[in-house]
Amino acid sequence: MGPIVLIVLLVIIVLVALSCIKIVPQAHAYVVERLGAYHETWNVGLHFKMPIVDRIARRVNLKEQVVDFPPQPVITKDNVTMQIDSIVFFQITDAKLFTYGVESPIMAIENLTATTLRNIIGDMELDQTLTSRETINTKMRSQLDVATDPWGIKVTRVELKNITPPQPIREAMEKQMKAERERREAILRAEGEKKSAVLVAEGQKESKILQAEADKQAMILNAEAVKEKMVREAEGQAEAIRKVQEANADGIRLVKDAGADQSVLTLKSFEALQKVADGQSTKIIVPSDLAGLAGLAASLKGIAETDKKAE
Repeated sequence: MGPIVLIVLLVIIVLVALSCIKIVPQAHAYVVERLGAYHETWNVGLHFKMPIVDRIARRVNLKEQVVDFPPQPVITKDNVTMQIDSIVFFQITDAKLFTYGVESPIMAIENLTATTLRNIIGDMELDQTLTSRETINTKMRSQLDVATDPWGIKVTRVELKNITPPQPIREAMEKQMKAERERREAILRAEGEKKSAVLVAEGQKESKILQAEADKQAMILNAEAVKEKMVREAEGQAEAIRKVQEANADGIRLVKDAGADQSVLTLKSFEALQKVADGQSTKIIVPSDLAGLAGLAASLKGIAETDKKAE
């Protein structure tokens, strides 16, 4: 019996020794009590506890945790009751305070969150509550962090998940939103029509300006064409007069070169006077030496008769 008892004792000792060897994983902490009193906090690594006298009072998770609390009824400053559910992110920073600071930490955080939320929302009206989520989140996180610090808990973030007003309030808000959308639509339509009218007016203005500019250019071109035509006609008339004058000058020069005497010149004058008399003129200028011209004509007649008798 002696060897069997020894073996059993050895097995028991080995099992007890193994049970006293503990390994704390990452992001965890163990709170150890000795004889019912707090002894120490084990962090990550290998640890050994005294048999019988030491025990692990609590295994604490040091990771950041999240708790989704159910909707809480809150009343706004303008006496509107709403349902708000919140999410709290927290992390345990002191395992000893977390173990001995409060009986039920999660329940304590939930109740503290509900009371803090009611206090904050009670100072705000409905419209302000719906548009100030970030402000509410910041205030709640700050107040919860201060309140939970003695429990070894740090509140890192608070978010309002849903804000649910009563059904009549929601219907009124929907009508208000619909009216606001219709108003914006009417404004946008009016602005569109205004811009369209302005563009049409500007187009008509530009069209009239361009038409006036085209008419101006056409008038300028027509005036230039008429001017050029008149210039050409004047130049033609001047050229014709010049040629007539040149022809007259040439005729006079030829008469002069032929040695015409005063009798021939006088005869030419009579011919010119006859042409003038045959015209449409109502006035005829008679030379002052008409008597002399008559005598010259008589002499020419006598010469002509003498030549005829000689023949």
